Amino acid sequence: MRSLPSPLLATITNDPSPPSQTGFPMTISSLQMGVGCLYGLFMWVAPDARARPKITFDDVVSMLPVAFCAMGSHSASVFALSAGAVSFAQIVKSAEPAFAAVLSQFVYGQKISKAKWACLPIVIGGVILASVKELDFAWSALIAACIGNLFAAFKGNENKKLMTAPGIKDRLGSVGNQFAVTSILAFLMSVPIFIIKEGSKWGEFCNLYKTNPIVSFNLVASGLYWYGYNELATMTIKKVRAGGASTRRDPQQHLEP
Repeated sequence: MRSLPSPLLATITNDPSPPSQTGFPMTISSLQMGVGCLYGLFMWVAPDARARPKITFDDVVSMLPVAFCAMGSHSASVFALSAGAVSFAQIVKSAEPAFAAVLSQFVYGQKISKAKWACLPIVIGGVILASVKELDFAWSALIAACIGNLFAAFKGNENKKLMTAPGIKDRLGSVGNQFAVTSILAFLMSVPIFIIKEGSKWGEFCNLYKTNPIVSFNLVASGLYWYGYNELATMTIKKVRAGGASTRRDPQQHLEP
């Protein structure tokens, strides 16, 4: 997975016929994270793959904020994809750098250069122009995508804090482990919400999964690609600021059909 750039992985994850458009957005969101977590767990048990983290209970507690933001970002994004056209949801999601810049500057105290601020109107202007041309405009998709952007911006900054926190970064061992633990926590957080929102339709979803090969294949494939894309994105945050890492999404829009 690491051989593919994250925008391409994200585009594959949000295939034009995603399982999220089957009417079970929260179920799909939770199961996608679950599939990704299985891959993360496999990397810990596979021979010569990845050393297991040696974290404490306090470390897990300190990771809950970033895990909650990860869960919120993914769930809101999947809901946006289910509420309107995939292209429209991705267009709105491309505004994530603006959310990240504002949070970094005014909440986390990370100064953003004037040059970077000057680039934001270009990014936002492109989003506006593309949104105007999108025929399948949906307010629910717009609101959900914006909420996803907000959660993603918080997630990036919280991830950066963990990477620089003394002690925990050493006990985690690697950025890959940090993302794996975060993903497992995010998945566990999503399960109660999925049960409350769509638990009554679980039997209907299982029947759809068994009878529709597109849904069953895309669920597993999108879960694995989601994991690979976000693991690469987390590695990017280690090299740059959270606001800079958010711009990784913009090339993705040019890959959309």
